[in-house]
Amino acid sequence: MRRAAIFLVLLGAAVVNPPGTRADYAVLRTGLRLHITGYEQTGDRVKLTVAGGTVEVAATDITAIEPEENFAPNPPAPPVEDVTGPFGKLIHEAAAKHGVDEDLVKGVIAVESNFNPKAVSRKQAQGLMQLLPETAARYSVVNIFDPAQNIDAGTHYLKDLLEQYGGNLRLALAAYNAGPEMVERYRGVPPFRETQTYVKKITSNLASAKKKPAGSAAANLASASAATAKAKIPADVGSAKSAATATADLTASAGDLK
Repeated sequence: MRRAAIFLVLLGAAVVNPPGTRADYAVLRTGLRLHITGYEQTGDRVKLTVAGGTVEVAATDITAIEPEENFAPNPPAPPVEDVTGPFGKLIHEAAAKHGVDEDLVKGVIAVESNFNPKAVSRKQAQGLMQLLPETAARYSVVNIFDPAQNIDAGTHYLKDLLEQYGGNLRLALAAYNAGPEMVERYRGVPPFRETQTYVKKITSNLASAKKKPAGSAAANLASASAATAKAKIPADVGSAKSAATATADLTASAGDLK
């Protein structure tokens, strides 16, 4: 009688959760567990709805109605983004948008600003890719310190320089560092120690990144950044300089571009 009373209490709970709203188990005195989708009591009999029909049992033969355990499915794994390192997603998007090598953009940022979005050089080149105000204006940058805008504009500028020099990476990097007018004046990479170091460092790091498996490029660039700091090359070394900031003669400025 006690078990029947317990069962009646459980049936009373069915008013709150009407039959058919979920699947449960009817546990019989024999130990059998019936998977049910509903039940209805009439007097001392209970009609259980099971797969394929119904079955009627005495209320005293049921010891419990147990809810079926429902576990939420595992959330799908997030897509693996082909991006690593600081500002990786923004770099990836800008590189894809402008058709520029992603590792090249990372390498330029590493040498230019050491991934510091607030970097400002003595020549007023600013942000991750050290844009001069006039360069930022040319590429419609509203907030030069916004990483997304700065990376997009700097990557766009790299693309334009690569096109200007027929895909010659060394000349494009030299122009990014010393200004296109210096490349034109010297008909190649200017003989400034700073510019030559800049070009060599980025091209070497880029070659190393291509040799390493996916995921290690960021570590390589981080090491490059540390080496840059150790060598005391300023974060603004790669500023896209205008003619006004690079008109000194070689003899007067070879060691003092920065």
